[in-house]
Amino acid sequence: MSLSDLISADAILPKLKAASKKQALQEMSEVAAKLTGMPERQIFEVLLERERLGTTGVGQGIAIPHGKLAKLNHIYGVFARLEQPVDFDSLDERPVDLIFLLLAPESAGADHLKALAKVSRLLRDRKVCEKLRSTDSIEAIYALLTESITHHAA
Repeated sequence: MSLSDLISADAILPKLKAASKKQALQEMSEVAAKLTGMPERQIFEVLLERERLGTTGVGQGIAIPHGKLAKLNHIYGVFARLEQPVDFDSLDERPVDLIFLLLAPESAGADHLKALAKVSRLLRDRKVCEKLRSTDSIEAIYALLTESITHHAA
């Protein structure tokens, strides 16, 4: 599984305006709804439910919110670069400006964990994150997300 299997160029938000964690998740849920055909509200609720278990703000300005939905047919990703960082209750207490949202079928099990691991590994690379933060081109962000992963193979 590569990141190009999880995300498409139309799932990239290069300059998302959001004033809060909730607003960022809501905006991203709207995009995810269009991609998956699932109700936006259902996606948003699954993400909020997961956040209540513990933050998905992993540190260094990065969050990887995720959730499972019964009727999905495969794993979907949505990426956003926020115009202004927002408080995400992150582990390091720093605000977040890079968000990679993952939605998986309830039956995804190990594939869901592999997808989370791939995204996490990619976003731990400071150089990749610097490049993601320095561009607002959808094409450039897509290339960084999908091509960089070959250097971070599992």
